[in-house]
Amino acid sequence: MGQKIKVIVVDDSALMRSLLKEVIDTAPDMECVAAAPDPLIAREKIRELNPDVITLDVEMPKMDGLDFLARLMRLKPTPVLMISSLTEKGSEVALRALELGAVDIIAKPKLNIAQGIQDYAEEIREKIRMAAKAKVSALSQPHMAVNYTADAVLSKTVRPLMKSEKLIIVGASTGGTEALKEFLVPMPPDAPGILIAQHMPEMFTKSFANRLDTLCRITVKEAEHGERILPGHAYIAPGHSHLLLGISGANYVCELSQAPPVNRHRPSVDVLFRSAANVAGRNSIGVILTGMGKDGAVGMLEMREAGAHNFAQDEASCVVFGMPKEAIAVGGVNEIVSLKDMAHKVLSWLASNGGRALRI
Repeated sequence: MGQKIKVIVVDDSALMRSLLKEVIDTAPDMECVAAAPDPLIAREKIRELNPDVITLDVEMPKMDGLDFLARLMRLKPTPVLMISSLTEKGSEVALRALELGAVDIIAKPKLNIAQGIQDYAEEIREKIRMAAKAKVSALSQPHMAVNYTADAVLSKTVRPLMKSEKLIIVGASTGGTEALKEFLVPMPPDAPGILIAQHMPEMFTKSFANRLDTLCRITVKEAEHGERILPGHAYIAPGHSHLLLGISGANYVCELSQAPPVNRHRPSVDVLFRSAANVAGRNSIGVILTGMGKDGAVGMLEMREAGAHNFAQDEASCVVFGMPKEAIAVGGVNEIVSLKDMAHKVLSWLASNGGRALRI
């Protein structure tokens, strides 16, 4: 086995430090080389031990976790996993941390912390492994024993096209919060409806949608079951449900499903992409952004086979080139594009392929 991943845990709770150290040290490929109760002690440990990954609590004495993160990313960029309580305030702060360069979020259990951390132990270890490989300079789900495919949610059956309206269908995971912001901010008010599956804990998706809504010219919201999909709107899957594209009468609508996690995720990108292949076919445009794993690869291929035109984020601009790489490998992608060019490329393709002229 190669060198172990070196982790420093920063948390003002002695119990959390002990629990996280245990989770880390029981994995053969990683070790907790230090645990610090506040950022000032952590700073010295980081200088001394040069960790591969840091877990960082949000609210701590002596220095706020966000202030410490901002200084760390400026002076010594290191992969950071934020530890955040599942509260409205906690989710807002955690999303700000992602903007500052944190790689991902570890949700702190609200009740029975000791048992909660053990329940999430494998997810925590997977996030540490992922963070150790992440390119922090680029930007800044519970573990399931059974790994279902999209077949567990809906069958693969392409329906006759009922509409000519275009839709943009997006999937993202690690690094996706910032990638989605860069993709959505340039979207004009008359952009096609956009459906998004982003791997994110359920208490964070509403705050994430609200934050994007304040930055974008389009309306961004958390998707609701049965609501009509409108131009100039983006709908983000709630963290507790799969998001599917459906039809009601003459309208496209959002459908939410509590079916089992697919590829260990709910929402799953594969599920959203398959529903787009089934319902919209060639009237859909697929976009797969930065993320760990392979969720979305099979669904994107199904979209392409149904006539969709698909885009994947290139390796150079990804925090983790996992999901795009897998989608490219199976043949589901038409174009590989840098994140900074993605919105323009998608809108340009729409304008020249049957979409009305958009104000790019």
